[in-house]
Amino acid sequence: MHPLEPLSSEEITRAVEIFAHDGLIARVVLDEPTKDELRAGSGSDAVERRAAITLVPGPGAGVLEAIVSLTDGCVVSIEDAPDARPALLFEDSINAIVAVMENDEFKAAMKRRGIGEDEIANGNVQLDPWPAGTFGIPHEEGRRITRVIAFYRDEPTDNGYAKPIEGVVVIVDMGRGEVLEVQDHGGVPIPKDKGSYKLADNEPARADLQPLEITQPNGPSFTLDGHHLAWQKWSVRVSMDPYEGLVLHAIAYDGRSIAHRMSISEMVVPYGDPGPLHGWKNAFDAGEWGLGRMVNSLELGCDCLGEIRYLDAVFADEHGKPQVHKNAVCIHEEDYGILWKHWDMQGGTTEVRRSRRLVVSSISTVGNYEYGFFWYFYLDGTIQLEVKLTGIMSTMAVGDIRPSHATVVAPGLAAPYHQHLFCARLDLDIDDGPNEVHEVDVVPDPQSADHAFKPHVTRFERERDAQRVVDPSKSRTWRIVNPRVRNHVGDPVAYKLVPGSTPTLLADPESSVGRRARFATKNLWVTPYAPRERRAAGSHPNQSAGGDGLPQWTQADRSLVDTDVVLWHTFGVTHI
Repeated sequence: MHPLEPLSSEEITRAVEIFAHDGLIARVVLDEPTKDELRAGSGSDAVERRAAITLVPGPGAGVLEAIVSLTDGCVVSIEDAPDARPALLFEDSINAIVAVMENDEFKAAMKRRGIGEDEIANGNVQLDPWPAGTFGIPHEEGRRITRVIAFYRDEPTDNGYAKPIEGVVVIVDMGRGEVLEVQDHGGVPIPKDKGSYKLADNEPARADLQPLEITQPNGPSFTLDGHHLAWQKWSVRVSMDPYEGLVLHAIAYDGRSIAHRMSISEMVVPYGDPGPLHGWKNAFDAGEWGLGRMVNSLELGCDCLGEIRYLDAVFADEHGKPQVHKNAVCIHEEDYGILWKHWDMQGGTTEVRRSRRLVVSSISTVGNYEYGFFWYFYLDGTIQLEVKLTGIMSTMAVGDIRPSHATVVAPGLAAPYHQHLFCARLDLDIDDGPNEVHEVDVVPDPQSADHAFKPHVTRFERERDAQRVVDPSKSRTWRIVNPRVRNHVGDPVAYKLVPGSTPTLLADPESSVGRRARFATKNLWVTPYAPRERRAAGSHPNQSAGGDGLPQWTQADRSLVDTDVVLWHTFGVTHI
């Protein structure tokens, strides 16, 4: 087994048995060997096999972080984090829903809206637990809490988000299954439109599209050996983390190293409505829910098209038992139009090359939203990440009032303004490093004529220099350079990070979400490689006070010269 191969079902079971502690299991994952350990090991048996376990010992705040050696069959270390909360546990969420359904104050709030107890019992009321955030309310002290909001379904398969039950927010102690407060801010009529997205309710379907078939009679051009993927000159190891989702390791092109590890380290969805019903919404969909835990089982012909290969993901449930998520990762090839073409008018010749890309993808459902993550590998050595947002918007009932911080999407129904901000952790090793990072702006040349322009290059010396935002007016890119290796024209080899035109966090930096999602205030951070610095908002963002992760680590203002660097790139959309 390769040292970076994910834990098997048997290894998860054995790790939990070795740890042998009571409580709920938040995660069991491979404790990834460091780069030094990988370099020191001459083969898979030379690298110690370890598991990292997060245990929730009681109903309140506090987790235990353990490292278990599967090689030696012993507990290596245990760290107590008494104020930390894990990501929202599924068992806790169910307990919260049951507690709300049985609560008399909640039933009374529903009755004021014409919804009877029988409808609650029959499943007409959909209850969504949300991460509660951190706002200094007494309920937060020492508890694992959630805020629960409600929607109405005429039938079990209806689209609940078409009919929000506005005005009611329930604060629940998740660990104890106890309703702490029922807030009723007054209601507005439930929208009448069912908003069904089912095909049968949206006839007629398009009938003018002829079948499109993608076939590879000789099979795909890539090979998959365990979690190792090889295609053309590319080599990469693919796995799934319960929080980060898709993780790519040991990325190389033609035998030359590009990256050690790439993933989405964190993401945040802050809402822009200032009112009490939606202003608290700022979900960290990686750290508070888990992109891997919410991964879909993909289906041929729907989620993926063509000659497909799949990878399963194995995670521990909250009692330490392994669960297999079938078809969690889809791998296939796509034609991508023209890669290169030139027509020589004088010689009368035409040369053209087709482009093709390898696609490694997964889709996660977090409540109302779906996130599709697509890593593309191209024939010319380019790597691209595309995130596709789909699913359903989080909604609010507004009656006849035009909301000030939301878009009306149906009669009596609106979607609050919000952002989706993702932070990719890019642990690059261009030609095995060490690497340095240069910011490249294209600017007018003050020494030449008024039409001249050229790149202006700034090398980042220390961490505080390397907290940057995108600037499309200067075609700003960031170059990751290996100064010790030269290319065929004598320049140091490099890869270039090309950002899109992307926003940063719009919330006040000193607001609750601003303190907790400080990573999203910049589009680029650069840090020296440190194996434990993995998550942009810290290991436990749920109900955190903020300041963890990147803002904490970069206070040291470490040197970025002649070292192993990690880039953190925040990108996303402002969704109006």
